[in-house]
Amino acid sequence: MESDYKDNSVRDFIELVKKSRRGKLKVYIGMSAGVGKSYRMLQEAHALLRNGIDVQIGYIETHNRAETHALLDGLAMIDRRKVFYKGKELEEMDLKTILNRHPEVVIVDELAHSNIEGSKNSKRWQDVADILQAGISVITAVNIQHLESLNKDIEQITGITIGERIPDKILELADEIVNIDLTADELIARLKEGKIYEKNKIERSLQNFFQSDKILQLRELALKEVAHHLERKIDMEIPKQIKLRPEKFLACISSNAETAKIVIRKTARLASYYRSPWIVLYVQSSSESVDKIRLDKQRFLINNFKLATELGAEVLRVKSDQVTQTIMQVAEEREITTICIGKPHLNLFQVILRTAVFNELLRKIAATETDLVILS
Repeated sequence: MESDYKDNSVRDFIELVKKSRRGKLKVYIGMSAGVGKSYRMLQEAHALLRNGIDVQIGYIETHNRAETHALLDGLAMIDRRKVFYKGKELEEMDLKTILNRHPEVVIVDELAHSNIEGSKNSKRWQDVADILQAGISVITAVNIQHLESLNKDIEQITGITIGERIPDKILELADEIVNIDLTADELIARLKEGKIYEKNKIERSLQNFFQSDKILQLRELALKEVAHHLERKIDMEIPKQIKLRPEKFLACISSNAETAKIVIRKTARLASYYRSPWIVLYVQSSSESVDKIRLDKQRFLINNFKLATELGAEVLRVKSDQVTQTIMQVAEEREITTICIGKPHLNLFQVILRTAVFNELLRKIAATETDLVILS
């Protein structure tokens, strides 16, 4: 039965490959290392090969796992590019050779990987975008903790800062997302059996990342991500008899760096769920003009604008002392359905009584069909 499912999955992907000149993207996503993403990609490569598809390995990381490494036999490998960096010889995926060989499908592991300085692109997901643009289909893999909009949530769950991240828009480009799922007990058992890390790393992993409560939370995030992808796919491909108001989000930020970052990430997540366009608006009052605002605040603002752009937002910077009117004007002109703001520093009761801008915003929104979301 499992074999039939895999064959049907492969046939579906073959049909996708044939439909378009742009390469098709299939992403295997998991809650953590060791769930079997690389193994499944190599299984699929063999199935594609049996179906007459020219599939080659652009980059795979077996982590010396015997059962995964055995699946390399019989598959065409594209040699890695050797690079000298800081006195060491390192290996990178050879993007140029992949583009020159132009296979129908290429396997690219470790989607969130950061390339060595001097590479054409700084991130592997950018390499994948180039490969897709060239008309080559890609099967890739990533762990849920590398998704940019979930960065802070993951940090709270695991206590670990994830440095390598991919923008949500990459998953939005995916034609298929497949969750590789295991229970927490199964994953911990694999770790104890030495199927994920070498023996000297097992005990430390059990005390840190590989704990049941953390794994369950990561598993939930991974399952939700795949479910939302399916919902977006249904929305796009199945015509609706009733025309619903298309969602469009407006994230309002200030020069408060941390609050702005939260608003941007959470609005990106909302927009991703609804597959909707979104805008980040910064209203610059005269008190925050270039000659008055501190240099560190200017730098944080620029970084947040960059983050918003990377996550797929349009960024608007408007000079005005009429903050509420500007927000409502932009909302009306751009047909915004939901305005997202950060949680005020005062408690809500104090804000309603004392903060004129917030009070006026509530009053004006009440007269429209626009929703207001306060993000904590």
